[in-house]
Amino acid sequence: MEIPYSRWYPAIYKRRSRRQFDASRPLPDDLLKSLRTFCSDFRPFTSARAELVTESPDKVFKGVVGSYGKIKDAPAFIAFIGDMGDEHVQEKVGYTGEGVVLEATALGLATCWVGGFFRPEVVASLIEIAQNERVLAVTPVGYVREFKTFFERLMAGIVRAQHRHPLAKLTTGLKESQWPGWVKVSLEAARLAPSAINRQPWGFHVEPDSITVFVRTTGPEFSISKRLDCGIAMLHIEAGALSCGIKGEWEFLAPPQVARFRVK
Repeated sequence: MEIPYSRWYPAIYKRRSRRQFDASRPLPDDLLKSLRTFCSDFRPFTSARAELVTESPDKVFKGVVGSYGKIKDAPAFIAFIGDMGDEHVQEKVGYTGEGVVLEATALGLATCWVGGFFRPEVVASLIEIAQNERVLAVTPVGYVREFKTFFERLMAGIVRAQHRHPLAKLTTGLKESQWPGWVKVSLEAARLAPSAINRQPWGFHVEPDSITVFVRTTGPEFSISKRLDCGIAMLHIEAGALSCGIKGEWEFLAPPQVARFRVK
């Protein structure tokens, strides 16, 4: 399916990670059906998929996320699953999963990427998993109250959720003054991509007709692949480009590079 950029590009600026949900507002059946259908239909890569699970994810979370009550009262969750036989599975799951997250945001729902503090074996017991597949991340999904709880404000402070690196720190190649308009829009969208503890591991090499995503940082993985984070940024780049009327295609690359988006 084609990326519904007219819905997703605004959702990039609206999306915020939320961890505590409104137990008094169950998800309507028609909305669940729509989200389940979307998860099934949005398969840009055969090795990555998403599956909606319509039960409380309380037993799925562990550690800081679970025991401190940071994720609470979600009526459902979405599992992001990858075929580990694909060397580019992490970035493909990140790209696919963020498409689902932006669709949920466009539907008025809240989400929160969780990659390191969940029990993949519990998730695998609730869905069908092929022999070579692995659950790489999940997100709770549901409605939230208008105002953030104390715990959500605390977590936002811990991960510096409002702090984003300037593009000058993230980019190489063509000087910013020479960027085509679509590049500026795409990279501003990529800056807003969520990542584990807001580590922002991505870098972008800019050429007149392409943006190459690469892993910029070294250091701890926190049990989450930095290439998965880069895959999330890839989806933001493409949605931004499409909002400018620019179509392109991705070429996957060897580490430390991730992929190149080239204008068609």
